[in-house]
Amino acid sequence: MMAEGQEPDRGPALPQQFPPPEQRALPEQREPPEQSGPPEQSGPPEQTGTPAQPDAPALAARRPPWATAIAGVLVVALAGVVAHQSWRLQQVTADLAVTADRLEGLAQERAGDAERLGALEQRAAELEQSADEAFNPEEIATAVMSSVFKVVAGDFTGTAFAVGAPADDGGTNLFTNYHVVEQVWLDGDRDVSLERGDQHYPAEIVDVDRSADVAWLHTDSSFTGLATATDPVRTGQPVVSVGAPLGLDDTLTTGVVSNTDRRLPDGSGPWIQFDASVEPGNSGGPVVNSAHEVVGIATRQVTDFGGIGFAVLIDDACELFDVCGQS
Repeated sequence: MMAEGQEPDRGPALPQQFPPPEQRALPEQREPPEQSGPPEQSGPPEQTGTPAQPDAPALAARRPPWATAIAGVLVVALAGVVAHQSWRLQQVTADLAVTADRLEGLAQERAGDAERLGALEQRAAELEQSADEAFNPEEIATAVMSSVFKVVAGDFTGTAFAVGAPADDGGTNLFTNYHVVEQVWLDGDRDVSLERGDQHYPAEIVDVDRSADVAWLHTDSSFTGLATATDPVRTGQPVVSVGAPLGLDDTLTTGVVSNTDRRLPDGSGPWIQFDASVEPGNSGGPVVNSAHEVVGIATRQVTDFGGIGFAVLIDDACELFDVCGQS
């Protein structure tokens, strides 16, 4: 037994197995190897490539037959829809192209119509201006009035006008209507009077043609004879009638030719029909065109109707009496 305070007996001392601390060698330190690439990542290794797919035969084995049939039908139906839509798209494209061509054609037609309309409007304006310049009653009156007279034959008055070149004796030849001088002619007298304003000029009846209602007068006084028309009178041609209706000398009315070969129920004619006013006293006066040429001799109007007058063709009068030659 071991007494109190006595260390236990540890046996014989064992020899020292480890060197003292100063003699202990430190463990060899190794430097980490140099990394030539990117640092290694921690964690689970990165997977590369595509995941493994189940085999097609395995899928086909698991797909029911009706699903395959439905899928086929859907594919065919979809292909049909696509084909139909493609065909419709082609049709719509073709229709749009045709419509575009039509619109272009209409646009060109409208442009052409506008151009033609503009040309017509311009031509109409030119014609109106030309008509105003060609048919000017004021100019006609100025040109012919001095050759037109009131003729007094007994109790009757009418109109006479100088025509053609001067007579061989230096006087003037004139035309009027036979019915104006009829009373004097039938009485065997030949003397009539020409008046212009307060001027009076003696004249005589040279010859008459009752059926044509034309009388040829002559005066020793010298006046300018009016020219007769070189072209045939035309329907629609503007004219003026100059005379002394109701004794009012130097009266001018305007109108247009309505007919160039009018024959009346009484067998008379042919006459020029025109719508310029012809009143008592106008008979024997000249009907004049825009060129200041005589186309007819005013002779009568339809009773109780205004705007219908008649005239002897100047060509007929000139054939009856050779006094229309120009100077």
